Amino acid sequence: MTHRASRVLRVGSLTRVEGEGALRLSVHGNEVDRASLTIYEPPRFFEAFLRGRSHTEPPDITSRVCGICPVAYQMSACRAIEDACGTVVDGQLAVLRRLLYCGEWIESQTLHVYLLHAPDFLGVGSFIELARTRRADVERGLRLKQAGNAVMELLGGRAIHPVNIRVGGFHRVPAASELRPLAEQLRRARDDAAETVRWVAGFDFPDAGCDNDLFALAEPGTYAIESGTPTVMPAPSTAGLPADSDRGLATHTFPVEEFSDHVVETQVPLSTALHSQLDGRRHLTGSLARYAISGQWLSPIARQAAQDAGLGDPRDSVVCRNPFRSIIVRAVEVLYAVDEALRLIEAYTPPPRPYVDVPPRAATGHGATEAPRGLLYHRYTLDADGTVTDARLVPPTAQNQGAIEEDLRRLVTDRLAVDEPTDTELTTLCEKAIRNHDPCISCSAHFLDLAVERR
Repeated sequence: MTHRASRVLRVGSLTRVEGEGALRLSVHGNEVDRASLTIYEPPRFFEAFLRGRSHTEPPDITSRVCGICPVAYQMSACRAIEDACGTVVDGQLAVLRRLLYCGEWIESQTLHVYLLHAPDFLGVGSFIELARTRRADVERGLRLKQAGNAVMELLGGRAIHPVNIRVGGFHRVPAASELRPLAEQLRRARDDAAETVRWVAGFDFPDAGCDNDLFALAEPGTYAIESGTPTVMPAPSTAGLPADSDRGLATHTFPVEEFSDHVVETQVPLSTALHSQLDGRRHLTGSLARYAISGQWLSPIARQAAQDAGLGDPRDSVVCRNPFRSIIVRAVEVLYAVDEALRLIEAYTPPPRPYVDVPPRAATGHGATEAPRGLLYHRYTLDADGTVTDARLVPPTAQNQGAIEEDLRRLVTDRLAVDEPTDTELTTLCEKAIRNHDPCISCSAHFLDLAVERR
């Protein structure tokens, strides 16, 4: 195998992800010494301009961090503010919050599966090309996304940047009769979601594994979405197992108020996004982590679909550590979210008031929820008048950057051991590997310009 003394590969932008950034690979012989993600989007400054705002404002402000998963930011902000003020939102208001979050999971995960990720496995360069050759599949995906949008519109007031959410609950809650047409649409969507799992399970998946700690919320008895306890499943290497081990290790937890003691962010050169480590180690949050930690609590229809798709039974401590197969896990989560939304609607009775009062007090509050891309953490400090004096947001993509870099380093090293890939082949491999993790780069800037250096 021959190598050029130096090799620099540059691509203007990473396709089919949200945001912009760069990747630099340093190669020595057949080994990738270093893979560095560089996020060059301007800092967002959300944490800075939240300071001085009223405690009622973070849900509306932080929803603008992301147009793809605004509910995640709203729900995390609400939980943190309510925690600071000593208020608990429960009963049917909590049911409606979970239903709204299911809507976001349906539309956001479906968007990734069909528009961003599936083209990688079907040999096309875009969703538009996919629509020309697989019209029925694309129409199924659009119907699913419409169902998620319908949930968002009814409960949130609109599908993007919902306006009906407030600290303590909602500005308005629906009557039971308003949910009946939505249930009819979701019943049809459940069939589409089940077919989506079967569809993506038929893709060809490279062999791969990820040797990172898995990090997600957990709540006994339910698949954690809008609440839970931070939970860690150690990497296989801690037990001397291979990176692609399909057996889960014993988990451990810590209170959400200790998040900053365990997840430590550091500034890295040439990036506007912070990097995170969990107790000094790389970690991965998102669908693979949720399935490993909470998969036993999937609904029967989702759990059976996962088994039929080759993921195994999560009740037997079976986990999926192949990032390429994350598309199957996301499809299973869509099916679960549709099924869960129907369950919630069937048991719904309107609460007596659309919200509970959240009087301010001087305190620090913590909130975490499961955005489609992974665990999202908010912390706010309030003074006695309810003015925000400090804010901290830790998005999932920023947490995942170390794991993505290691994933790229290992995949490219394995490829170099086999042949001498062309610039185009190497770029395609790296883009596919990054899309496995569905990064929301703008959220983390608080890719793809690719450079490969050989020596």
